[in-house]
Amino acid sequence: MATTSTTGSTLLQPLSNAVQLPIDQVNFVVGQLLALLAAVWFRTYLHSGKTSSFVRHVVATLLGLYLALFCFGWYALHFLVQSGISYCIMIGMGVEAMHRYCFVFALGYLIVCQITRVYIFDYGQYSADFSGPMMIITQKITSLAYEIHDGMFRKDEELTPSQRYLAVRRMPSLLEYLSYNCNFMGILAGPLCSYKDYIIFIEGRSYHVAQPDRDGKEEPPCARAEPSPNVAVTQKLLVCGLSLLVHLTVSNFFPVEHNIDEHFQATASWPTKIVYLYISLLAARPKYYFAWTLADAINNAAGFGFRGHDEHGEARWDLVSNLRIRQIEMSTSFKMFLDNWNIQTALWLKRVCYERATVSPTIQTFVLSAIWHGVYPGYYLTFLTGVLMTLAARAVRSNFRHYFTESPQLKLLYDVVTWAATQVAVSYTVVPFVLLSVKPSLTFYSSWYYCLHIAGILVLLLLPVKKTQRGKNTHENVQLSRSKKFDEAESSSGQNSFSATNSVCSQDREAASRHPSLGQ
Repeated sequence: MATTSTTGSTLLQPLSNAVQLPIDQVNFVVGQLLALLAAVWFRTYLHSGKTSSFVRHVVATLLGLYLALFCFGWYALHFLVQSGISYCIMIGMGVEAMHRYCFVFALGYLIVCQITRVYIFDYGQYSADFSGPMMIITQKITSLAYEIHDGMFRKDEELTPSQRYLAVRRMPSLLEYLSYNCNFMGILAGPLCSYKDYIIFIEGRSYHVAQPDRDGKEEPPCARAEPSPNVAVTQKLLVCGLSLLVHLTVSNFFPVEHNIDEHFQATASWPTKIVYLYISLLAARPKYYFAWTLADAINNAAGFGFRGHDEHGEARWDLVSNLRIRQIEMSTSFKMFLDNWNIQTALWLKRVCYERATVSPTIQTFVLSAIWHGVYPGYYLTFLTGVLMTLAARAVRSNFRHYFTESPQLKLLYDVVTWAATQVAVSYTVVPFVLLSVKPSLTFYSSWYYCLHIAGILVLLLLPVKKTQRGKNTHENVQLSRSKKFDEAESSSGQNSFSATNSVCSQDREAASRHPSLGQ
């Protein structure tokens, strides 16, 4: 195996050689396992009930910076530089315009780092690199900038329910800011969380939130034991183990690159091409399932991620979950796939772009997503194709779905057909995302005669497109009911503190959906 250089620690080079994986990937996995152990320790010995918020902030930040240095070496300084300059912009520019300056700077800094990494150092290598954590930090910087702008400049009646809940009413301290951006739970793989939810967790208020009943009214509080994340963490670690096993075994037998193999293109029948396209992209997903589910488990192990109780009284630990595997694999629409894949990034795109855009919000959102992901040309081909697929799927659904809802048999037929169409369309769309470069991506699309591009254009030309409203999620209504209570506590104390109350005895009646759609 060729030696792989790294700016991070080389302590695990013998293990890297033994498992035949690049040292930076080994460092990443070991770093996440160390974060998992640290999370258990953090929750046990630095619990909010017996440790001050200041200590929890300091420890979370220092552990995060240590893991960054372990994995990326001196490149971790980029995390501090990007965060530090953004904080200065927030303080110096004023709440009226600082969100725009922070957005431009943070995204621009990320793009420069991505260009440097891709075109100067390591083009095409899918290994753990420092721009990955910077992508999450960029999300946090821009999200918080908009949340401060919403909370300290805009009027409440101008805000959507989710904006009103997430609005930050005072400027964070430097320690709070660094803790939010660089804490050990999310420094390596995220996921994104809102600043308000993070502060609520650090201060120990996440278990004392009155949950609304079916009518959105808060039920009276009563004693309830603090929920344990152990079951949720164990389940997610089992998913991680299975995903890693599939990635290390099955995935190697179905490379996406085989879709552009000349012999395969010349000899395979169309049914074979379609089936292999679906299987190869299906086999490419477990590595994302592993990384995101492990990151979710780390947050839960530290006590972060609690989102109330379901209708059966069971604790839900999906506040920062980044995907829903069952819904992804059973998606019957492009929208349903997007709603359940990389959930926190989709929320970020919605909050900083889609619901604030005045012209072509869907197109602007996909363009921002492509820019944020990186500078590989394949990303732009994927997201531009995604715009077409999303708009076409929306038009088909709005014009035909109502004909198939009158009987269970027709509904089942519709679901089967739309599942197959969605899986093929998603696979077709994301091939360039995996291939990265222009030439192999266009080779693939030309071998398919650009058929889904042409079909999407025809659908948009022939079918009437109904204008849709930017929907809001039931979860946002829940957040709204909680926000008033939190805001009152903050304003009465003059700081981000919340006096301890009894846990509430209630059951959440809301629907299970977490992600407000990018477009319905």
